[in-house]
Amino acid sequence: MNDGTDPRHVRELEGHLSWLDTFSGAALGVLATASGIYTYLGVSSLLDSTGALSVFAALAYSIAVSVGIFVFWSYLMRLLPAMRTAASRLGLLGAMALGSLAIIAMSSWLNAAALAGAAAVEQHLARTVQEYQASLERANTIAVSAQALERDVARVRQSFQDLSEQEATGDLSGISGRGAVFRVLTQKAAELAALEQQIAQQGPAVAQAFAEGNEILSRMRSLTVEPGPVEARSVEFSEDAVRLAGLITQLRQLSVAPLVTRAANDLAESVVRPVLSETEATAQGQQATIDSVLEVLAQRAATLGAAAAEVEGMQPPVEVSYTPISAADAVIRYAGNFIPSWAGAIAIDLLPAVLVLILMVTQGAIRRSRDRVAIEDHMTVAELRAAMRALREVEDRDVPDLTEAPKPTPIRGHAE
Repeated sequence: MNDGTDPRHVRELEGHLSWLDTFSGAALGVLATASGIYTYLGVSSLLDSTGALSVFAALAYSIAVSVGIFVFWSYLMRLLPAMRTAASRLGLLGAMALGSLAIIAMSSWLNAAALAGAAAVEQHLARTVQEYQASLERANTIAVSAQALERDVARVRQSFQDLSEQEATGDLSGISGRGAVFRVLTQKAAELAALEQQIAQQGPAVAQAFAEGNEILSRMRSLTVEPGPVEARSVEFSEDAVRLAGLITQLRQLSVAPLVTRAANDLAESVVRPVLSETEATAQGQQATIDSVLEVLAQRAATLGAAAAEVEGMQPPVEVSYTPISAADAVIRYAGNFIPSWAGAIAIDLLPAVLVLILMVTQGAIRRSRDRVAIEDHMTVAELRAAMRALREVEDRDVPDLTEAPKPTPIRGHAE
C-alpha cells in the first residue's frame, strides 16, 4: 500500500515544482503589472490636474505598487514553503496577512475604482435623483394640501354671507336693514373672500413649479444613463440639481397654510365693532346678536386654524443637496452594489497567496516523504554514479602506490 513515502512520488513532485518554477515568476510579473495598470487608472481618477506632473505621479505610484506586489509575493513563494517549524510558518503567515491588507489598502480599492468607478458615480447620480424626486413630491403634497384649505375658507365665508343676508331681511336680530350686525358679518365675509382669492391665485404657481421640477428630474434621469464620460454628465447634473433645489424651496414657500393660520387667528380678534343704535332696546338686541356672531367667529376660526395646523404639521421635505463624488469614493460608498468588481480587484492582488499555500503544502509533503525514506532508497542513478566516482577518488588518494621502489637514504660521511 502506498502511504506517500514512495521515492518516485517525491521525485514526481520535485519535477512538477521545477517545471512550474520556470514560469511562476513571469506569471507573478503579469499579475503585478495588471494590478499596476488598474491602479494607474484609479489614481488618475483621483487627481484633479491632467498635466504631465499628474501623469508622472500616477505612473510612479502604479509602478511602485507593481514592484511591491511582485517583491512581496516572491519573498513569500520562496521563504514560506521552506519554513520547517510551526512558529516560523505562523510568523510568515502573519506577515502575509498584514501585507495582504496593505495591498488592499494601496491597490485593490483603486483597482475597483477603475473597474466600476463610472458605474458607481452613475449609481450616486441615480440615488440623488430619487432623493430629489421624493423631496419634490413631498413639497408638492404639502402645497396641494394647503391649496385644499380654499374649500374650508370658502365654507366659512359662505356661512358669514348667509348670516349677513339673514340679517338684511331681519331674520337674525329681528331688525331688518344693513345695520351694525350686518356690517360685522360682511366685514368678515370680505376678509375671507380676499383670502380665498389669494389661495386660488397660488394654485397655478404650484402646478407650474411642480411641472418644471418634473422636467428637470427627467433631464437628470437621462444624464445618469447617457453614454459618454461621467465627469461631463456630472457637471450638467449639478446645474440641474441647483435649479431643482430652488424649485423645491419655491414650492415650500407657496404653501398657504401659514397664511390661513394667521387669518384664522385674526378672524375673531380683529373685529371692528360698529356704532350701535341710539335706541336702547335696539342697541341691546344688536349687542346680543354681535356677541353671538363673535362666538360663531371664534368657532369658525378654531375650525379653520385646526385645518391649517394639520397641513403645517405635515412632515416637511428632506433637504437634499447634490455633492459631486469621485469614482474611488463612489466605489467605497456603494460597495455593496459592486461586489463582483471588488472581488475581481482583490483577487488580482491576492491570487498569489493561493500559489504560496500550494507550494507550502507541496514542499511539506516532499519533506515528510524524505524523512520517512532512507537516503539510499531515493537516490537517482546519476546521484549513485556521482557517489561512486567520489568514493573511488577518495580510495585512490588513501591507498599508497607499491609499484615504485623506495629510494636509498644517503649516509652522512660516507664520502670521507
